Amino acid sequence: MKNEKALVVFSGGQDSTTCLFWALQEFKEVEAVTFNYNQRHQLEIEVAENIANELGVKHTVLDMGLLNQLAPNALTRDDIEITHKEGELPSTFVPGRNLVFLSFAAILAKQVGARHIITGVCETDFSGYPDCRDVFIKSLNVTVNLSMDEQFVIHTPLMWLDKAQTWKLADNLEALDFVRNKTLTCYNGIPSDGCGECPACVLRKKGLETYLAEKGER
Repeated sequence: MKNEKALVVFSGGQDSTTCLFWALQEFKEVEAVTFNYNQRHQLEIEVAENIANELGVKHTVLDMGLLNQLAPNALTRDDIEITHKEGELPSTFVPGRNLVFLSFAAILAKQVGARHIITGVCETDFSGYPDCRDVFIKSLNVTVNLSMDEQFVIHTPLMWLDKAQTWKLADNLEALDFVRNKTLTCYNGIPSDGCGECPACVLRKKGLETYLAEKGER
């Protein structure tokens, strides 16, 4: 695979940054694409750009503002509270987001000559998002290939990892400190360790503490 090109769907968060480091190890040439869908925190775009620049990765930002209009949710609207009631999808779920993002990523991949597409979706530690499931990714992989008569391969390095294992992967890639200090995962728009209270921060912190405890560190 070292002689092939890859495109990483990149948000500047913990998961996609870990995937970016993974791709840089696995592929000879790597590009990243970030989607601007008028998310609650535009700092996310800036963080993604900064990380891509620091790692020397060509970075494309695509305007997906229509998604905000079609699917109002807590990630795009300040007036919608971040909630997650048992038995329901969280208010941060953006219907169709990964369907749209990966479809557009495939179109871009065709234009830049990349056969491999990497995304940080995960079915282990997730909030019940249906478009993070392995069965959806496999289905969409078939669909985009049929739609463009291509042989894209959608990679999901984190699909079966919990957050502690994702931190371990970052550490194995010699990127743990980078991911911890330079990414933005927090729903409240606070980089690094974040606010410590939103669902994304709680999951991230718990995973890090578990991994460091297993490693024998604090």
